[in-house]
Amino acid sequence: MLTLASLVAGLATTPYAAFHFHRVTPYGVLANLAAMPVVSAVVMPAGLFGLLAMPLGLDGLCWQLMGWGIDWMIAVTRWVANLPGAVGRITAFGTGPLFAASAGIIVLGLLRTPLRWAGGALLLVALVWVLAVPRPDILISGDGRNVAVRATDGRLHLMRTGKDAFLVKEWLAADADPRTASDPSLNEGASCDEAGCVVPMADGGLVAQALRSEALGDDCARASLIVSARQPPTSCAASVIDHERLQRQGGLALRRTPSGFSIDAARAADRPWAPATAGGPEPDMVLGSRTPGSRTSGSRTLAPRIPDATPSDADLQADE
Repeated sequence: MLTLASLVAGLATTPYAAFHFHRVTPYGVLANLAAMPVVSAVVMPAGLFGLLAMPLGLDGLCWQLMGWGIDWMIAVTRWVANLPGAVGRITAFGTGPLFAASAGIIVLGLLRTPLRWAGGALLLVALVWVLAVPRPDILISGDGRNVAVRATDGRLHLMRTGKDAFLVKEWLAADADPRTASDPSLNEGASCDEAGCVVPMADGGLVAQALRSEALGDDCARASLIVSARQPPTSCAASVIDHERLQRQGGLALRRTPSGFSIDAARAADRPWAPATAGGPEPDMVLGSRTPGSRTSGSRTLAPRIPDATPSDADLQADE
């Protein structure tokens, strides 16, 4: 019964643990089987008797027994965590696979007819969906100080002018990357000076982080994308993520497309407690060209800037 309960509980919680923490624990059943008998027979009864004996001053032995049981739990968790393959890493995925997995679990758990095996098919669909989710090519923090670029080795490489170790840790977890925030390989490939940094993407294009105005001239000429709090020149041929856009939309995840970059924003839609824009929803547009674009689930296409593009009155009225 303990084995069955562990299997059911593990199946029911795995999709949500993978969604929030980007991890799965294949040995969870083993850990539960080794720890739960001690929890049920020693830890919980000792805690209850300790509370009852506390007014009489006879609770010391109860807490000692409870401590021994907790020590056993910790020893079991450390042993299981050190087993090969104890932690499986999952890349970040959206709510679609999570809903499919939830529906599969509900169908498996509620139906008593052979139709319940359709829940297994839904779980398989959710798994394939998760594995098919493309990883972002560029990640930009909400303050623009941390930029991660996927290089030719398929891993993220960082340009860091801020020291947000927690953010980097979350980025790596969402990318199923076992490296830590202090790993020196994270900064490999980044060419930095006082004016900014440049990192090549997998396709050879350059992503630049411009910290000073004098860096924008060179970056506009050679980079595919620029992240900067400075205002770029009107003749800049690169796509630009500026401070105003980051303030409006928060952190961004960009994926390379034939026409530019597809963007997923942290604040892609208005919410009562966190409006995406100060003046209502942002108009659909292609950055730098003022040309109407398309919006799908908060994603936008970021195309290269058109040099010296001046918006017409009709464009401005359409944006309004």
